[in-house]
Formats: sequence, C-alpha cells, structure tokens
Amino acid sequence: MSRLEACELVIDVPGRGDGRAMTLSLEPGQVWGVLGPNGAGKTTLLHTLAGLRAPRHGTVRLDGEPLAGLSRRRVARALGLVFQERHDGFPATVQETALIGRHPWLSPWQMEGGEDLQLAEAALARLDVAHLGERLVSTLSGGERQRLVLATVLTQGPAIWLADEPTNHLDLHHQTAVMALLAEQAAEGRAVLMCLHDLNLAARWCDRVLLLYPDGEACWGPRDTMLVPDVLERLYGQRLATAEVDGAPVFVPVR
Repeated sequence: MSRLEACELVIDVPGRGDGRAMTLSLEPGQVWGVLGPNGAGKTTLLHTLAGLRAPRHGTVRLDGEPLAGLSRRRVARALGLVFQERHDGFPATVQETALIGRHPWLSPWQMEGGEDLQLAEAALARLDVAHLGERLVSTLSGGERQRLVLATVLTQGPAIWLADEPTNHLDLHHQTAVMALLAEQAAEGRAVLMCLHDLNLAARWCDRVLLLYPDGEACWGPRDTMLVPDVLERLYGQRLATAEVDGAPVFVPVR
C-alpha cells in the first residue's frame, strides 16, 4: 500500500502568513481527521495533498517521490478524492458515474469490462444507491449524490482516501455507514485522511488528528492527546463539556 508525506509543507492561503510547516506521514492503516474552524485551510490542505494546488513551501511525496513529478494517471491510481464542490459536466446515470472510478486503470479509449461493472455495482450497493443505477445524477438529492461520490471512489479502489466532509448532506444512519466504510478501508491496509467539522465523529473514528488554526498554526498527533477540552476550546474559541459514551468522548458546546 502507498504512503503520502507532507515534508515541511506550508499551504498557500492568500493573505495569511506561513504559520507552522507540517511534516507528517499518512501511513497504511491510519485514519486521520483534520479539524479546524472555517477559514483555517482544511480544504486548501486537501487540495495541496492531492496535487491540485501548489504549496507555498515544502513538498508532497507519494511513496517517496515528489507528487508534482508524477503522471496524473499514477496519482489517480493511488489517491481517491472526495470534495465538497461538485458540478455535473454532462448528463450521466448513477451507474455511468460510478464507472468513472475505473478510468485510471483503463488504457486510452478502452471500454469498461465485466469486472469493472461488478466493482461499480458492488460499490453502489455498499453505499445504498444501487437501486438508483439508471437515474440521472441531476435528479438525486444531496445525500444521494454524496453517497454516489463515495461509491465512485470505492469503485476506483485507491490506496489513499482524501475526503473533504465525507458525511456532508447525510442522515445519521448514512453518516455512520460511511464512517464505518472508511474505517474498514483503513483496516484493510489503506490510508484515510478526512476533513471534519464534527468533533464526535473524529473522536469515534479517527486514530490521529491534525488541528489547523486560522493564523496558520497547526498541531497533530494521536487522537487521545489532541481531542482534549483545553486544546479544542482554544481551536474553536468555544467552551465545551465532555462525557463518555460507549468508550469514546463526546463534546457538547456550553453556552
């Protein structure tokens, strides 16, 4: 399985100083949660790690090689991306969209085969959208679209998942199912990094946490050392009460 490294990385947020350079490694089997208030640079970090945005300083490496020097096909085979902003480029069905996940593995002009279709159908079933296979994407609800995006990445089969708010638009049942899916991907030897707003999802499902501050500062480490009230209250400027439910901490804002 692949590993993704940030080496003295400073993300490029306009109008902001350099802050702290980040040197960390996303290893197989790990689940990272990225937390921070609005404007802290979570999405910018994700785009930078994906090679879609140049850093201000430092490098991103995939299996020891600079990401910027690799072909997009090589990167697409290793990295699966789930972004918040999506636009329908052309009319397509749910099944056709899921099959896009197989494109990095096909040669130019090669059509999807039976195995590709099986992978897509299994992914759609796992995300509870198989029954929508012939529907146009433009007719889906926000939650259905989100599950389709995740099914497309699952069809792709990357070694590393980079997800920006993967539970966005999802009801409670599907939030839990998606987080369980990402944990399962890590348990099978893949790596997962996701930006989250929900502290309680991070507390239950992540084993490592990266905290981003609006001034460019950052800190990271094991979940149990990062998700503590004094650290989180400084991060969000919000008092928190804590409890423990089913072995995991729960954080509640205090008036």
